[in-house]
Amino acid sequence: MHARRLRHVRAPSPLHFPEEALVPETKRHLDLRTLLYLVLKTFSDRAAIGSDQFVYWSASDPSRCLAPDAFVRLGTPDTPFGSWKTWERGAPELAVEIVSEHDADPQIWAEKLGKYHELGVLELVAFDPEAAPGERLRVWDRIDGDLVERVVEGERSPCTVLDLHWVVVPAAGQPAALRLARTPDGAELVLTPEEAARGRAEAERGRAEAERRRAEAERGRAEAERRRAEAEEAARASAERRIAELEAELRRRGG
Repeated sequence: MHARRLRHVRAPSPLHFPEEALVPETKRHLDLRTLLYLVLKTFSDRAAIGSDQFVYWSASDPSRCLAPDAFVRLGTPDTPFGSWKTWERGAPELAVEIVSEHDADPQIWAEKLGKYHELGVLELVAFDPEAAPGERLRVWDRIDGDLVERVVEGERSPCTVLDLHWVVVPAAGQPAALRLARTPDGAELVLTPEEAARGRAEAERGRAEAERRRAEAERGRAEAERRRAEAEEAARASAERRIAELEAELRRRGG
């Protein structure tokens, strides 16, 4: 009702915030990004999850944007969205970049790092599958308004936003992939729905195999018991025949 009574000195000049861009992506990058997205989607009951959508943080400048390979905003419903505008939804706390050949340029990465600082993420993760082992995982934390790189050892480091652990392990047919784990050593990975279903199926097959072996063992014990009983019966019958023979022999001699 109030809007119909308002008057303005000029008509608005709408800004366009694109939701798509034609950016080439290698198959390996796609596989690694998809794996990470599926892992993060398991937290969609308590967070909004994005992957490769534009994230805008300036309502007056559409050029101020990034398209993280994955990002997380806690406490927000995971509803469909074409792009993410921080003035409507808040800034993501976590962002992940799977470094491509383009990003590997130090100057380009420095510019991107500055944008993430501007965006306001609390934790920024960069995974470079092309880097040497021990150098593939880098993490930055927002501390006192600054975005400071963390010391990472052994390609493992805490995920402070989700209270989990980042690990680099073989996955998705790749020698190295970025995964989340519930334990610092990476022994208990956060599984994708497909991995979890496969694990349940394997566990069910294991239980069925154990049941089959138990049934076979039970049949084996029953068969052994039957043979023992048959042997005892045969021995008893033989003993009875022998006793009868002896008694018959004694009667014959006594007669």
